[in-house]
Amino acid sequence: MKSIHVGLVADPAAPSEMARRIKDLDPPDGEERDAWDFEVVTEPFTTGCEDAHIALDRLGYRSRQHAWDLVIGLTELPLRDDDGRYLLIETDPQQRTAVLSLPALGGLRMHARTRHAVRSLVGGLSDPTSHDGHRVPLPRLGGRWRLLLGMVLANRPWLLVPGLKSALVAALATGAVATINSTVWVLAGSMSWWRLTVAMIASIALVVAWLVIDGELWDRPDDDTPAARERSRLYNLSTLLTLTAGVVICYAALYVVNLLWALFVLDPAVMGGYLQAPLGYGDLFVLAWFVASAATVGGGLGSGLESDEAIRAAAYSKREEERRTQLARDRS
Repeated sequence: MKSIHVGLVADPAAPSEMARRIKDLDPPDGEERDAWDFEVVTEPFTTGCEDAHIALDRLGYRSRQHAWDLVIGLTELPLRDDDGRYLLIETDPQQRTAVLSLPALGGLRMHARTRHAVRSLVGGLSDPTSHDGHRVPLPRLGGRWRLLLGMVLANRPWLLVPGLKSALVAALATGAVATINSTVWVLAGSMSWWRLTVAMIASIALVVAWLVIDGELWDRPDDDTPAARERSRLYNLSTLLTLTAGVVICYAALYVVNLLWALFVLDPAVMGGYLQAPLGYGDLFVLAWFVASAATVGGGLGSGLESDEAIRAAAYSKREEERRTQLARDRS
């Protein structure tokens, strides 16, 4: 029984990590198949395009260079067909090539879903009797939101705050100072729950808007075609959701830090005596809520000390960052 040499060509960063994790795939149990021998190559094979046919041609060229029996590409970019539909999988049985769009898997249970998809692709492409192309488009309605979720999770919004160190320092400093300010005590005590909620939402929205403007994160269409406009809408919505999720995580973390700081340094009885009003520990939770809103805005302003490259690196996946850098070079 001979081995089938399979090339896994993956975009840098997360797709390459995924490719290395699944390179131990074997044929399904109980099937008389040749053994599979995987070779992982890291390469941004979708640079400058989101067309599945171009990606397949590049993979075919790479397959001939390495003398692979078949090749599968893993990318973090969304792929579209000629009709404008987003794709999960596109294959070319003549060249024994296939491309898999990882965000189209939805971003959840990625390891298991990628293993299943790659196993199915290798099994189909290694069948010498199969000559039909295989395309898996996403549903027109729910598929777009599934793709969007995958793009947002690929951007890893939970890494936004660690990636913006200046913003984090500014937010912590703002919160620490505001917590021990008597004027802030008065303001926090005078605000109703709905005003605190509005302040929270407004602070998050202001920081997201500031990051988009300061980091020049808004994607512009390459041309005036409907496909280009749709692509820009998808990327911009992904950016807004990524930043919003990251800032919400930042807000929650600031609330916890400010609450612990308030519980450590403040005594409600002393505060009540200073303000001539009865206060309890419940008021410290309200104070931390108000301070978190102020600290979030302070952190957003602190992000202005970061370079545009640092903001993009914190807001995007590696592949999306490379794509936008390439577009900026093409326009300049």
